[in-house]
Amino acid sequence: MADYKAPLREMHFLLHEVFAAEKLWAELPQLAGAVDRETADAILEEMAKLAANTLDPINRSGDEEGCHWRDGEVTTPAGFKEAYATFCAGGWGALLGNPEYGGMGMPKMLGAQVEEMLNAANISFALYPVLTNGACLAINAHASETLKRKYLPRMYEGTWAGAMDLTEPHAGTDLGMIRTRAEPREDGSYRITGSKLFITGGDQDLSENIIHLVLAKLPDAPTGPKGISLFLVPKYKVHEDGSLGEHNNVSCGSIEHKMGIKASATCAMNFDGAQGWLVGEVNKGLAAMFTMMNYERLGVGIQGLGASERSYQNALAYARDRIQSRSPAGAQQPEKAADPIIVHPDVRRMLLTQKALVGGGRALSTYVAQWLDIAKFGEGDARKNAEAMVALLTPVAKAFTTDMGLDCTVLGQQVLGGHGYIREWGQEQLVRDVRITQIYEGTNGIQSLDLVGRKTVANGGSLFELFAADVQELIDTEVDREAMAEFIQPLATALQCLRDATGKMIAATRQDPCAPGAASVEYLHLFGYVAYAFMWAKVVSVAQAKQEADSFYRGQVKTARFYFARLLPRTQALAASVNAGSTALMDMEDALF
Repeated sequence: MADYKAPLREMHFLLHEVFAAEKLWAELPQLAGAVDRETADAILEEMAKLAANTLDPINRSGDEEGCHWRDGEVTTPAGFKEAYATFCAGGWGALLGNPEYGGMGMPKMLGAQVEEMLNAANISFALYPVLTNGACLAINAHASETLKRKYLPRMYEGTWAGAMDLTEPHAGTDLGMIRTRAEPREDGSYRITGSKLFITGGDQDLSENIIHLVLAKLPDAPTGPKGISLFLVPKYKVHEDGSLGEHNNVSCGSIEHKMGIKASATCAMNFDGAQGWLVGEVNKGLAAMFTMMNYERLGVGIQGLGASERSYQNALAYARDRIQSRSPAGAQQPEKAADPIIVHPDVRRMLLTQKALVGGGRALSTYVAQWLDIAKFGEGDARKNAEAMVALLTPVAKAFTTDMGLDCTVLGQQVLGGHGYIREWGQEQLVRDVRITQIYEGTNGIQSLDLVGRKTVANGGSLFELFAADVQELIDTEVDREAMAEFIQPLATALQCLRDATGKMIAATRQDPCAPGAASVEYLHLFGYVAYAFMWAKVVSVAQAKQEADSFYRGQVKTARFYFARLLPRTQALAASVNAGSTALMDMEDALF
């Protein structure tokens, strides 16, 4: 298995040349003076070292050992406690945190690159701090000042970790069905009773305390999702001076035995009259939880991206070293018994597909992170526009990037042939690990319904038009550049294809309530391929003029050319499926399945 090497050149290129991040940061008052190019590059370089030297070496061993559960306590694999201590000592848990409570206040555009390295090196490990970051976001946005000052500093330090407790055995997507109860206590806190399932990091031995954000219902709550409240429930109670008190009747009943991410503890949690504190308003728990969900869903997309990058690095190293047969164009290395398999067209197809999808995914995650930063740090109309763009693009960034993540890891496995199927090379672990990204934080089917229903049909396509306008602006800027014609003309055609499909789907919904659900997955994929084309066109608009002087830029242009020639045409088939309506799906009687 090849050693992981962070793609710093690609990250620097996107941040500084394609998206001009430091210019944006200078324009946002809360970021101006807090982060510049030198600071960003230093942070990325330090994370690259941590990922390669500390996290990657325990990835395979962590998968083989997994987590252990005994008497209600979870133990992580060998090396994880030491790696977590190193992570915390570097201040990484505070990177995106609020400076008022000990955070560094860095932008998500930078955080997205850091998360990619974490996930590429070790998805299981990354889940622990990433979930803590999400919990901190919800606490910072919605909790009382007392709760923020009591919990955020220690969570940013990593001394205390966070967990998100939503799902119950009978209630996954339909959270309105949850049964966990919250009963008011005389001191203003609440007694939390119930069970939660599939809780990532619900228990572990890495931190001194675990702060659970728990969805529950008050006795007089309205039925359905409008009756859900959010509560902060620590594993151990916390005294006023910040020291830990008694156990809070929060316990782990078991851990799941999973297909992948085996070093990440996925727990069944029991709350037996645990003491909790309200976060946000009564019966507004879902709104509070969704503050973190946009960040977490982009974060899950980045997990798919990280696994794709790691698989590509493995496959590329293998393809350059493994010799089998001769090139169809004649012997490329006649001094050897055979040529490296990278000379064979089908192997090149798989590698270039990986490279194109990884590059498009990295650019899209940076693009969405840019809008998240404007939504968080911007003002006025710019902020409102950014919030709308985040709402539209989040399901695409989560679902399409993770769907492509599975495709990329399978392609990497295929490059290695039989060696890709055995543990030694690490490719089969990546396939197993990345599979969960299509399921948690809202399955990709649910993301597709969200994109089509709430984000497109419900507003008549107005959010889509914001995105389309951004794409059109690039088209209008580059349309007269002859060197860009091979990219801009297909992009314009693809955008029109997506716009037509959007309009037809909205119109079909007026007569057919099943139309959105029937088209949703294909529509999201159509949107995703167009979004990646937009990203590659932005990349080429910068790289084109520099390709003669530097092979890195030439590689970017050639990869974009492959994407437009071999992958973007998939939009035509997807559009045909979107436009086909729901009849072929819904006409089958249940008994005939």
